[in-house]
Amino acid sequence: MKILRECIAADRSRLVVVYGRRRVGKTFLVREAFDYRFTFTHTGLEDGDYAEQLSSFWRSLKSQWREDCERPSDWMEAFELLKKALSASGDARKTVFIDELPWMDTRNSGFVKAVSAFWNGWASARKDIVMVVCGSAASWMSEKILQNRGGLFNRANRTIYLEPFTLGECERFLEEEGFSMDRKDIVTAYMVFGGAPYYWSLLERGSGLSQNIDRLFFAPNAVLAKEFARLYKSIFANPEPYVGIVTALATRKAGLTRGEILSAVKGSVSGGVFSRCLDNLEISGFVRKYSETGNVKKGAVFQLIDNLTLFHFAFVKDYSGRDPERWTHLIGDRGRSTWEGLAFERVCLQHSAQIKRALGISGMSTSESEWRCRASEGGKGAQIDLVIERADRIANLCEMKFASAEYEIDADEAGRLRNKVSAFARGTGFRGACHVTFVTTYGIRPNRHSGMVQSQVTMDDLFRDV
Repeated sequence: MKILRECIAADRSRLVVVYGRRRVGKTFLVREAFDYRFTFTHTGLEDGDYAEQLSSFWRSLKSQWREDCERPSDWMEAFELLKKALSASGDARKTVFIDELPWMDTRNSGFVKAVSAFWNGWASARKDIVMVVCGSAASWMSEKILQNRGGLFNRANRTIYLEPFTLGECERFLEEEGFSMDRKDIVTAYMVFGGAPYYWSLLERGSGLSQNIDRLFFAPNAVLAKEFARLYKSIFANPEPYVGIVTALATRKAGLTRGEILSAVKGSVSGGVFSRCLDNLEISGFVRKYSETGNVKKGAVFQLIDNLTLFHFAFVKDYSGRDPERWTHLIGDRGRSTWEGLAFERVCLQHSAQIKRALGISGMSTSESEWRCRASEGGKGAQIDLVIERADRIANLCEMKFASAEYEIDADEAGRLRNKVSAFARGTGFRGACHVTFVTTYGIRPNRHSGMVQSQVTMDDLFRDV
């Protein structure tokens, strides 16, 4: 809001790019900042072809300009009409908001060239234009606008990448909406929805979380039953290869190397398309890339981190439609409990900044990764959910546990923890101190084994601002 209002008040023209994943609140943000008043506003058509996009833009001009302008034959003429409309406007600060810009760029339409000519040849030479362009296809926004090597290169005055809500922001959103939900339920909801505000806005007061999830995903005509397909189709012009990649990644919690993914999708995605798709999934926030500690030879690992996508593969994809209360009926089910444990690890990774704050190392240079070794690599096999390597030569070896009460470490788990610490030191050659860190919902129950844990982070810590 501060950035957008500064652009409104500036003494020269401003081009602002707002991007981020679908359902994250980009349009709402821009409309709020401009108090819902624009000299001209237009939204691209989902699935519209060249003629439909051009006609829709023309109709927006006619309705807002209130002039009977001729239908443009191409995008160059369309933006010439926009110039005339803005020049005739009596607004001291002429504001233009074009939403879902990527949808308007159909094949061979010349759309980006026309936008470049409009901004570089006319708007930027004035002092009274604020143009905000917005899109959910983060990869398109990056390639065609932010990193465009043509007319739009380095032209954006301000860039806003709108990230999903954190747990703390989701909690405040619920409070604003009059919801009363305890933090364990908020964490569970985050496992399903992630931080996209739109999904949270669909929750109904007066219903429990399980009832809401049933209504949104499993009831007849459920609002989000087909959201997975809509999500990828709206972001990527050709969604099939992207769906193929995330389908492969969904099979391995810790992720796959580039070669492993390529083997899994072999025959359905060509090499050149594959590289671009993988990059776009990372840019769009569906996938994260990391390197395993002490395993440089293996190369980067790509991990699927989009919560809604992972919930889809776990529970929605193969749903038969016969149990409208499926989520409620899974309470206490081992499969759901296993999924919650894995999903909690993902939520913790998405809140690594809050974990570092709780550990008192927010200002320290760190690197975060996962680590594993097979039994054949010497000693017993081991896996560590999150390793935080610090500049002070300490490594926090983090274990994430989603529990309904204080988590109790028994003798067997104490043995596994000792094995993990020794395997990590042996397998990575790390010469600093290894601190066992537990991230749990309600903390560790004190007993004869709890002393081996050097630091704790609780669910409440994940809700704090950083």
